[in-house]
Amino acid sequence: MKISDAEVVNTALSFPLLIKELEAGFRQDFTMPKRQVLSLANDPNLNDGLALLPAWNDAVIGVKVFTHFPGNAQQNLPTLFSKILLFDRSTGTPLALVDGTSVTYWRTAAISALASRYLARADASRLCLLGTGRLAIPLVTAHLSVHALSVVTIWGRNESKASAIVTQLRAKFPAVSFSTVREIGEGVETADIIVSATGSAEPLVCGHQVPAGCHVDLLGNHHVDRRECDSQLVTKSLVYVDDRANVLSEAGELLIPIAEGSFKVTSIQGELKQLCRGDVPGRQSNKAITLFKSVGTALSDLITANLIYKMTM
Repeated sequence: MKISDAEVVNTALSFPLLIKELEAGFRQDFTMPKRQVLSLANDPNLNDGLALLPAWNDAVIGVKVFTHFPGNAQQNLPTLFSKILLFDRSTGTPLALVDGTSVTYWRTAAISALASRYLARADASRLCLLGTGRLAIPLVTAHLSVHALSVVTIWGRNESKASAIVTQLRAKFPAVSFSTVREIGEGVETADIIVSATGSAEPLVCGHQVPAGCHVDLLGNHHVDRRECDSQLVTKSLVYVDDRANVLSEAGELLIPIAEGSFKVTSIQGELKQLCRGDVPGRQSNKAITLFKSVGTALSDLITANLIYKMTM
């Protein structure tokens, strides 16, 4: 059985290749049961958890397992550990054990860029990123592999972290103008693409700030009672999701306006697999606002891990 750690993952992958592989994988037939998120905590003040994300297609079976221990931060340990197991689809033979944490960064950024290929304007040139976590640089890199971006603005609560990310990005992409913004509106109001990757419990992206023709990607929240955008943005947008079942179990961005009565489940335009297969239209005009809400899929973990396995054979 092949074992691939984070170093192997980061060496093997590139965004153009991964995005192409993900698009092909979502076009094919697959099975993806609803993921299980299990609480490990007897203490109601703790959120220790275990999650199981299974999926399979004609080639491989995969399951990502991750643990979430928020208290680990006090011990200088990561709060999340993750591994992906791959098995041969025809025989069930174990094939690989792949580092799931690094795969999650790669596939999350790649899915964001893939969705924007269908939902952002073809001439999109200005990106606003909200968030300064470990996904920041992968997200910008992934979108630069899909769009001819000329301006990228970064917002974060910690200005020094935002500035450090800008410095790193300038070194990687000298032809692009990178800068930080102190107020979210400074970046949002002039953006063609907005990507929000934060842990915010309250809306950061508000409908009255988002310009016509913009594409908004929301990927930071996985809680039913939290959201990165307000209800106004949802109601004025064409809304797409990575996976309907998981989004409607976890994403306050849609669940809160549904509970308010301002948005209906039937108003969801489609899932990522439908966009990739051409079963639903993506962007239909240069004036429409599109919104893509993702919570992550086991299929994207499976496709990414299998790509790494094939490349390191």
